[in-house]
Order: sequence, then C-alpha cells, then structure tokens
Amino acid sequence: MERDFEVFTATAEELVTAETGLHSTTGAARGRVTDRVGWVDANINSFKRLLQPLADKIAQAAEEAAAKKSARKPAGKTSKIASDFSSKFSVPAVQKLTALEVGVMLGWMSARVLGQYDLLIVESESDELNSPRPQDQDIVYYVAPNIAALEWRHGFPPDEFRLWIALHEVTHRVQFTGVPWLKDHFLSLVEDSMTITDPKRLAAAVRQVVQARKEGEDPFAEGGLPALLASPQQREVLHKIMGMMSLLEGHGDVTMDRAGAEHLSEIPRFREVMNHRRTQVKGLAKLFRQVIGMEAKLNQYVAGERFISAVESAQGTEFLNLAWQGPEYLPTMDEIRNPQDWASRVQELQSAAIEAETDAESSQTESASESPLAVATPTPVPAPAP
Repeated sequence: MERDFEVFTATAEELVTAETGLHSTTGAARGRVTDRVGWVDANINSFKRLLQPLADKIAQAAEEAAAKKSARKPAGKTSKIASDFSSKFSVPAVQKLTALEVGVMLGWMSARVLGQYDLLIVESESDELNSPRPQDQDIVYYVAPNIAALEWRHGFPPDEFRLWIALHEVTHRVQFTGVPWLKDHFLSLVEDSMTITDPKRLAAAVRQVVQARKEGEDPFAEGGLPALLASPQQREVLHKIMGMMSLLEGHGDVTMDRAGAEHLSEIPRFREVMNHRRTQVKGLAKLFRQVIGMEAKLNQYVAGERFISAVESAQGTEFLNLAWQGPEYLPTMDEIRNPQDWASRVQELQSAAIEAETDAESSQTESASESPLAVATPTPVPAPAP
C-alpha cells in the first residue's frame, strides 16, 4: 500500500492542480501510510501545537490566581475552602478535561478516518513540546486498516479507491499551501477561539441543552460541546471557522469527483457508500458524535457542496473562486446556508476594490486607465435544498 499511495499522491496533485488552478508553494505532496495508532500519535502532536496558546493562558491564569491569593488577607473558612478548591483543581481540571476529550475523540475517529492532511504549523527544527520537525509535517496521511476494510467490505477496486481518497486529501493540501494567506488565517482563528472558558459557561450550557431539547432542537448542531461552552466572542470565531471549513470540505468533495472523473469509473458507487457511512451512525454513537462536534464536522461536507453548487449554478466557477482572494471573501456559516448573501457581499467588495483603485490612479495621473478588475454582478442564487 505504501508504494500505491506514493504514486497516487503524486498523481492526485497533478489532477487537483489541473482542476482547481491552485499550485502548492511548498513542493511536492508527500503521502505516508500509517496504522490507527500512528494516526492518533500524529494528531496528538498536532493538538499539542494547536493547543499551546490555550495551555499558556491556563498557566497564566493559574499564576494570577496564586498571586491574588497570596496578596489577600486570611479568609474565613468557607472562602478558604473555595479558594483552595479553585487553586488546586480548576486548572488541572481544565487540562485533564481537554486531554480526555481529545483522547476519546481521537480513539473513536481512528477506527473511521481514511486520510488526513497534517498542516505545517511548527516552523522551527524543534520546540519545547518535542513536536515533529517541519519535514515530519505537511504530510498527507492514509490509515491503511480502515481503507483496506472498506475495500474488502464493498469490493472496491483498490487502485481506483485509493486514488479517489488521495484526491480529497491532496485538495486540502493544495488549499492550504496554494492559497498564500489561508494557513495563517486559519491558525489565527484557532488561536482566537482558545480563551479560557468561564466556569459559569458550563451552567449556561446545561440550560441551553435542556431548553433546546424542550423545543425539539439539536443543542449540538452548531459544533457540539465546544460550541456550547464558548463565550459569545468565541462562538463568533467558531462560526467563522465553520464557514471556512464548510467551503474547504465541500470544495474537497467536489474536486475529488471532478478531478477523477476521467480516470475513475467507480466514483458514483464510492460516493454512495461514503454518504451512507456518514449518516448511518445511530443511538449512543450518534449522540457521542454530536457532543464532540463530529456531527457538525460531517455536516460541513453537505453544506459546502450545496453552497458551491448554488453559487456555480448562478454565477459560475470564476465567481466562486473569488473566495480564495482574501480572508474577507470567505463565506460565513450563515452565508454557506444563504449563498445569495455571500454573492451580494462579494460583489460589494469587488466594487469597492475597483473604486479604490480608480481613485488611486486618478490621483497619480490625469489620464484615466481602465481598471484590470472586472465586476461580476451576481444574479440571484437559489438557496440550497434542505
């Protein structure tokens, strides 16, 4: 399988580049075949790098709490007990809860994930967390046992199925390494979302769950427990992340089918099986997936595809590709659900850009020149089918 994915990763990169017009700026894509334990280990390292800002803030909060405690005069018995509980258990509890959630989530996902692109985050040769060197990142992982199990269960031709999987993961790599600003923007959003949760948010989250259940709504629909525990500011950032990831996941699904259309005869069957696989979980497993936020993650594929289909149908692919022009062009989660809102906002951004360029040219020269930008006036975009 190692040799297969070495070839398929290179082939996928050529096909994805030809389909999307995006070119990686970090060299050729590298694939790595691993088992479930290896995938978990790679993700633990990734989470360490991503969660470092949160760990720093927790440590800072602990230091500030200790300083305040030492500065106060001896308190009464009740307040002393509360203070001791806070200083001894609050920070470790947050750390243990985070570690537990990550561990449980990775353990569950390791039996289902087929492939994943590991984003390059650490720029130095090493760091205090003993994270992998840069050459051990920016890798497309393939989880061999899960891929082989699906091939055997459904009678998939291995050469076709493996190339199809490679197309999706390599599309994500091209997104993050071919769009110059995307990686830094994503990481900045992740960092903005990692503030220490106010303990009062837990009680508020419980009330939200109870109220949503009374009204027949899904309290975990917007990102699971992490979203429920988020402050209003955090939730705003999470919605931005969800909007961006819906676009990226939908773009990944659309691209893998289009790029492989002339090379793979089994795509319709692959797609049918994968769609069923995403929706077949029931009972406690489904509830668990909702709580950890995986249900929202899987819904991003569908929402993103519907958004892309609606925009392309009304505006064309060239207009959709304006999403790669800058962070301000990314759709929000509300715009993913209402593509016409995104199209209208993008048209306003384009008009403003042309006006600014025209003003700049007029101030430099008396002879006006035609702006190189072209405004694509959006026609109404039909809302995606529910």
